[in-house]
Amino acid sequence: MTEQKAWRLNGFLGIFAILALIGGAVISFIQLNIVLGVLFSILTVIVMSGIHIVQPNQAKVLTFFGNYLGSIREPGIWLAVPFSLGKKVSLKVSNFNSEKLKVNDVEGNPIEIAAVVVIKVIDSAKAVFDVDNYEEFVEIQSETALRHVASKYPYDNFEEEGLSLRGNGEEIAEEIVKELQARLAIAGVEVIEARITHLAYATEIASAMLQRQQANAILAARQKIVEGAVGMAQMAIEQLQKDGTVELDEERKVSMINNLLVAIVSDNSAQPVINTGNLYS
Repeated sequence: MTEQKAWRLNGFLGIFAILALIGGAVISFIQLNIVLGVLFSILTVIVMSGIHIVQPNQAKVLTFFGNYLGSIREPGIWLAVPFSLGKKVSLKVSNFNSEKLKVNDVEGNPIEIAAVVVIKVIDSAKAVFDVDNYEEFVEIQSETALRHVASKYPYDNFEEEGLSLRGNGEEIAEEIVKELQARLAIAGVEVIEARITHLAYATEIASAMLQRQQANAILAARQKIVEGAVGMAQMAIEQLQKDGTVELDEERKVSMINNLLVAIVSDNSAQPVINTGNLYS
């Protein structure tokens, strides 16, 4: 089913015709012309059954005894095929906030995730005829797509390789949009945007995963400190040798590097020991 424009005329012409028919019916009954009066009354009802009012950002899907006639998107009052039924479909942009879902990520860790989805109906015929209730369809398919995408990635990537739910929000959001669009196209719905609004480890493993995150952060910081300390020690020795300030043999180089590394890498401030010579000879 694909949306198409319905036949319609300006509704004010229909109102004028209705008023004229009512006037004819009244005059006929006054003149005791019952047959003509009944005929005018029947025509009035027929014309009135074709009047449809469409609000801004709204579409009316018209059917005539089970057949799809088309849709009216333009706001205003319209005269369509008599006895046609109109079903209202909102064309406004709307938000859907999913519930907090409990899902296992690709590593099997239970996580909680929720998202907001911004949608808009672009095909009123599909929204009415191809699915039972497009709003419920959007809700169920949104949660299904969110579960599917969440199960494809880890919550966090400690090796810093590949995508993760926490570290790559933009990429994950784009994939959720693509997944949803493929599922909701049948309902004539366009997915404008999707964003993760809640992401956390499940309660039963939150404490353990927090300790893991802290341990990885400490390890990464230590690696950076060691790399910097080694570079500083190398620069110090190279500068001393270049200036010719002191002559360092291999043993003194090792001792100096050891002292510099201890001073830089240590958690506590280094306490220097100054050699002032012997008091007694």
